[in-house]
Amino acid sequence: MTLLEVLARGAGAIAAYAAVGVILLIVGFYVIDWATPGKLSEIIRTQRNANATLLTTSALAAIGLIVAASIWSSGGRLAEGLAGTAVFGLVGIVVQTVAMLVFDKVVGISVRELVKEPELQPGARLLAVTNVAIGLITAVAVI
Repeated sequence: MTLLEVLARGAGAIAAYAAVGVILLIVGFYVIDWATPGKLSEIIRTQRNANATLLTTSALAAIGLIVAASIWSSGGRLAEGLAGTAVFGLVGIVVQTVAMLVFDKVVGISVRELVKEPELQPGARLLAVTNVAIGLITAVAVI
């Protein structure tokens, strides 16, 4: 295999993984949107709500960790790696959503209430760190 063929194959793999990652981030965003009241993009863009922004960015960072771990664990097998990344990414999105709803019930920190608050709240910080921790735990489980 020539250097050009190796580079073309590698570039194709990067593009494929990036596409799967972007799709998972979009799916993750819409799942978060579904789990919160109102239209999330509007809450962030027009209301400039810090709580909604922090919770969304932390959840997307967590999904990114899971996607990166899935790619890392693929061992260079593109088809298996893409399938694993898609499946593990979707599992991560489900786990994040369930964890958010569980925290709402068990700890009493309501995401639905937080995104209505105009000022950044301590509960949003706690849930943001929890999102990233769950993403990290899920990512390590993939590896």
